[in-house]
Amino acid sequence: MDQETRQVYGAILSELRRNSGYLARNAIEELLTKIRTDAKRLEPFGFKVYSQNDEDGIVEEIFKRLNIKQGRFCEIGVENGLECNTLYLIHKGWTGSWIETNRGHLDFILKKFAPLLANNRLQLIADFVTAENVNAHMERCGHREKELDFLSIDIDGNDIYLLEALNYFPKVICIEYNAKFPPPLAKKPVYKADNRWRGTDYMGASLVAIADAARQKGYALVGTSITGANAFLVRDDLVGDLFCSDRSSENLYNPARYYLTYDAFQQVGHPPDFGDYTDLV
Repeated sequence: MDQETRQVYGAILSELRRNSGYLARNAIEELLTKIRTDAKRLEPFGFKVYSQNDEDGIVEEIFKRLNIKQGRFCEIGVENGLECNTLYLIHKGWTGSWIETNRGHLDFILKKFAPLLANNRLQLIADFVTAENVNAHMERCGHREKELDFLSIDIDGNDIYLLEALNYFPKVICIEYNAKFPPPLAKKPVYKADNRWRGTDYMGASLVAIADAARQKGYALVGTSITGANAFLVRDDLVGDLFCSDRSSENLYNPARYYLTYDAFQQVGHPPDFGDYTDLV
């Protein structure tokens, strides 16, 4: 293929991606138009800064309703840190810890986020988290039983087992669910401590299973992301009348719309990066 042909194909591909992004955004707006009939739904507040999809905006809205401006977080499973649920919080003055096991991601984090690690805004734990060691890691991060404000769990499989094993009670939890299984199906994979995601739809528990486990731990399901990727839980003593009165899985479930990730949220601005900022050094 000569250079001129490559340029033509490149221009066509760029136009297709741009059109896909417009279509995806229109699809999101149509969905939100229906959802906005309930003013306490969280999806309309979603937006992306560093999260994979709309989680940044939803997390911000939850803490706005709880009247918490800054706090402490722990995120389990951040990959290279540039597309996670807590980097936006760091920009807003939060501090906390990341736990990641992939050696390549860890090396990247150590270099890219060196200033945050040096000034103790961020702590990095290198390990594979299981139901057996999750509480030890929380203790290692210096978290106390109810002092942690936000916990994000995204390990593509054993997420629900970490929730069930947790002896810590953060105010808010973001946890991945498998939207393949709509309510009322309560499904969770058999626990294997060394489970690693194989890139298939065998990748976690259904929303009903997550909500049931959360209820037993003293949490309420308050919302899910528009792409059907994450569920948001708030500790029972904080819920009050701040969120939907109908907090059933049937009402708050979003099906798998992972295509929106690639057609809309990945096209928000330029590729994610991090560098020195005057308020973070």
